[in-house]
Amino acid sequence: MKFHTLDLKFLGAADTIAAFLIETSEGPVLIETGPHSTLPFLEKGLAEHGYTCADVKYVFLTHIHLDHAGAAWHFAKTGANIYLHPLGIKHLADPSRLMASAKMIYKERMDELWGDMQSIEHEQLIAVGNGQNFMIGDTKFTAWHTPGHAVHHISWQVEDVLFSGDSAGVCINDGPVVAPCPPPDINIEHWLASIQLMRNLAVKQLQLTHFGTVTDIQKHFDELEYILQDWANWMKPYFENKTPQHEITPIFQNYAGEQLRKKGLSESEILKYEYSNPSWMSVAGLMRYWEKKSLV
Repeated sequence: MKFHTLDLKFLGAADTIAAFLIETSEGPVLIETGPHSTLPFLEKGLAEHGYTCADVKYVFLTHIHLDHAGAAWHFAKTGANIYLHPLGIKHLADPSRLMASAKMIYKERMDELWGDMQSIEHEQLIAVGNGQNFMIGDTKFTAWHTPGHAVHHISWQVEDVLFSGDSAGVCINDGPVVAPCPPPDINIEHWLASIQLMRNLAVKQLQLTHFGTVTDIQKHFDELEYILQDWANWMKPYFENKTPQHEITPIFQNYAGEQLRKKGLSESEILKYEYSNPSWMSVAGLMRYWEKKSLV
């Protein structure tokens, strides 16, 4: 397999969001598109390998969050089919609810962060089952449903490489591993099960959307399991004490930042982690997780 990591330079920063170009005998395939706001960098990356957006007829998404799928509609407009989890289809066919929810969070920064998102025709949205294989020319793509970060998450295996989206966490160029926990559907138990599934796959490397190559897979997953449970357990007493979220957020941001500083990261490196995985989002996601648990 011949593939290239395309650095989308989110907010002008390298090594924060990637898309992956896989060259097949039937033409280029993209795994992830990144947000629409970074489309110029994606177009530049494609051009460096001799392609335009119109050359891409297959787009495989790990999930529909804007930093992974926000530009998918642009490729649909130029003729691509978009492969994704069945639970994500309604949101890409009509992204109005998705964008309205994001606008409530990001307000006036929506255009700067994410750009536009337009609807995709239903016939171009291909529902993908767990374990389903797709042959594109000479290359086989296998979809593994890996919920936990999102109910509609897929990790894509191509030969001995797993393009893991957010299911394998965030780890920028061999730095510490952290767990992206945005609302609304973080589920620790499902995520741990997905980690076990990925541990058992016959892959030799992970390709992380945020950001880089992982070859020591078992160590990586050990670290992800630890931080995922550490953050959830840290948050639990705040939920039980009904602490307002706005009070928790700066405390958790300091906690997560200190964890990175103790690993030797500089402030500029920590900022890249914040671009890739805003710690304040994990407060909302983990509080929502404990709320759901309390209702069971």
